[in-house]
Amino acid sequence: MEQTVLFSDLGISEEILSAVEDMGFTHPSPIQAQTIPYLLEGHDVIGQAQTGTGKTASFGIPIIDMVDVDNNKPQALILCPTRELAVQVEGEITKLSKYKKRLSSTCIYGGDPIDRQIRALKKGVQIVVGTPGRVMDHLDRGTLDLRQVAIVVLDEADEMLDMGFREDIETILKTMPDERQTVFFSATMAKPILDLTKKYQNDPKIVKVLRKELTVENIAQHYYEVKSPLKIDLITRLIHVNQFTLSLIFCNTKRATDEVTEELIARGIQAEALHGDLSQAQRTKVMNKFRKGHCSVLVATDVAARGIDVENVEAVFNYDLPLDEENYVHRIGRTGRAGKSGTAINFVSGRRDLGRISDLERFIKTSIQKMSPPSAAEMLDMKKDQLIVDVKRKVAKEEDNTIYSDTIQKMLDEGLTLDEVVLGLIKLQMRTAVKELNEVNFSLDLGRKDKGDARGRRDGRESRFERPDRKGRSERSDRGPKGKKEREPNMARLFLNLGKKDRIRPNDIVGAIAGETGVPGRSIGGIDIFENFSFVDVPKKDVNQIISVMNSNTIKGKPVNFEISKG
Repeated sequence: MEQTVLFSDLGISEEILSAVEDMGFTHPSPIQAQTIPYLLEGHDVIGQAQTGTGKTASFGIPIIDMVDVDNNKPQALILCPTRELAVQVEGEITKLSKYKKRLSSTCIYGGDPIDRQIRALKKGVQIVVGTPGRVMDHLDRGTLDLRQVAIVVLDEADEMLDMGFREDIETILKTMPDERQTVFFSATMAKPILDLTKKYQNDPKIVKVLRKELTVENIAQHYYEVKSPLKIDLITRLIHVNQFTLSLIFCNTKRATDEVTEELIARGIQAEALHGDLSQAQRTKVMNKFRKGHCSVLVATDVAARGIDVENVEAVFNYDLPLDEENYVHRIGRTGRAGKSGTAINFVSGRRDLGRISDLERFIKTSIQKMSPPSAAEMLDMKKDQLIVDVKRKVAKEEDNTIYSDTIQKMLDEGLTLDEVVLGLIKLQMRTAVKELNEVNFSLDLGRKDKGDARGRRDGRESRFERPDRKGRSERSDRGPKGKKEREPNMARLFLNLGKKDRIRPNDIVGAIAGETGVPGRSIGGIDIFENFSFVDVPKKDVNQIISVMNSNTIKGKPVNFEISKG
């Protein structure tokens, strides 16, 4: 399909065209240009496409145009594997139906109060977006009537089957009229998907986005050979070097997402984990923080990440290489969206991973470039270059510089030379950067023989994470110190009301403080955990902020109370 095709060529209504124009689009994507006419003509469709190709609009636009706004019964049902994707799809429907008066849609999913959903359904809606489990709940309660549904869409059908929803899906399909349009969208067309299409579709039109279109060309793809214990150190260094503000890290297991998140927080990086063990409320909170930039790194599993559509994600890290090629394409498609550039970074440990890189290159028909970790010296040079750019930008900005000029003159009047003034200001500006570089310059540089635990000592201090001694006990005393330990003069000790009985660990405390207050995890000092309470050393300048913010929060789901220790 040629790029000269316009939305106005697809036979859609003026209301939709106005909404699409407001969203900044004029040319349909390949999946949209092929799918929309088929659906408007009444055909069943099988669409093979990844997230990020515009598939939501490809079924959302014709659904909106086909709905009868004079009928307040559900006429279209869109099934999604996760709550995140369902919310995203319904949000897109809302944008596209901006000028379609009296059209109503709603989203139903687990973890959200069912009473609110029942009220919305009773009020009357034409389009329902939901997860299979919650749709089944409403069918069982008699609060959802699908007898007038004219079109059903199974979005990311492969994921729904992988998550065990096949029986629910078939039950839902059987409650609808036989005379309807049935649409399947899936990244893969495995046998279980094809079995369903044969059973529930009538002479479907097949629309397939070619592999070369699935891999966004403006994503730079690299890989680093790195030993597993040093992956965190490399991520830290790359984030510092490239100054990524929003990054996604993919792991293959829930446990790995938690461990990676904890390690990043301990290094002062605001990270959050997203996996299937989190409640819907927790997942919503995490996603909101990431979307608003309140955390800079999201660590996720593949299933939990389904439906994530966050703009301006600059980098995707594959901490673990994905188990199949389709997931690789799905992962890296989270960056480089809407014509922007992005970076995909893969970590390779051993021959098996190298073989997987070769498999991925054959699949995407693109080379993945091998890179060498940046040295500490290279990082400092990059910081210097960035400072020069920042200074040029500030000088070029038109504004009243009188206050700054007066300050310079005062320094000169104090007997400082202009060179000394510049040198002092650069030292102040670069001091934090040099300190950060020292902290991330662990044992990552190639050729070093130091094979110590990367999570152990840094700058002569013990890690805030417990490290077992030879007998498996913690070197950190959570039973109280045997001898009084001298506290740094700039630190204060806080008491909190959670302890071992609450299954609290040092990294839980560090993570909560860093994540909620923005205080860098690396600035938090010693932690002592007792049976019913704990102590934590924090910078004196941050005491009031920590107490104010944390006393309205929880740690591991339990209300927490911080106060200055009186001991």
